[in-house]
Amino acid sequence: MSRWKGLPESLDQRVRQLVVQLRRLKDHSGLSLVSLAARTSYSKSSWERYLNGKKLPPRDAVAALARVCDADPTRLLALHEVAAQAWGAAAAPEAGRAADPADAADPADPPDPGGGPDATGAKEGAPRPAGGPRVRTGSLVVLAALGVVVVAAVALLIVRPWQQDAAGRGTAGTAAGRTAGAVPAFTHRVGETSDCRLTRGPGGLSAGRSRTTTAILGSGATGWDVVEAQCLLHHHGYDPGPVDGIVGENTQRAVKRLQAGAGLPTDGIVGPDTWQVLRR
Repeated sequence: MSRWKGLPESLDQRVRQLVVQLRRLKDHSGLSLVSLAARTSYSKSSWERYLNGKKLPPRDAVAALARVCDADPTRLLALHEVAAQAWGAAAAPEAGRAADPADAADPADPPDPGGGPDATGAKEGAPRPAGGPRVRTGSLVVLAALGVVVVAAVALLIVRPWQQDAAGRGTAGTAAGRTAGAVPAFTHRVGETSDCRLTRGPGGLSAGRSRTTTAILGSGATGWDVVEAQCLLHHHGYDPGPVDGIVGENTQRAVKRLQAGAGLPTDGIVGPDTWQVLRR
């Protein structure tokens, strides 16, 4: 059994779950990092970064580890999908912070004095060197625009109520449906909850919010798939808290209890195996 270093405290829980599962699989196989590198297209140093939470492993690396360890990659790839979303969300603000010092160090472009050299030392009419002040000033504009988009998106999630169909019940939306205006998107207002009316059909139990049996719902996930899962959890006697379409701590605890009772890995993530139990 390898003696692993502790993972960074700042590592998102969803990424942590993936790394822990990859470590367990590697330890169970008995392969060293050198052996792992020899049997995959990824170097020993790459695997060291992946398995110590320093870098998110590519999807192909996760599949390769499952292959050389004779394991089913389905659950690992589901965890990777959730981890990739968390990693991308964490990387965006870091990229913005990394750009700030360079932008702050250069003032706005001064006017070029007529007939003489400009601020870069080039003669009048000569092209400015790449990476000069104008390029960095432009990056400030791009960052400001991204900030406006993020603020607008957060405001929509907090302020707008759930959209409902003519019957007053939420429906699952798709990108195509939202474009055509045929299917409302999931939106949420703080304190908004949904009722649960379960029926049984050819696909098993349904609350009428989503028909999915494959959606991956990790911590922080939102949408009608989450509402469906919360209703089904209530039906099976596992209280997820308010049926609000958001995977929070209460919902994760309920999922773990359901998984434990069904003999599934208790990771608190709703995936294909958990959906099968929910729809029984």
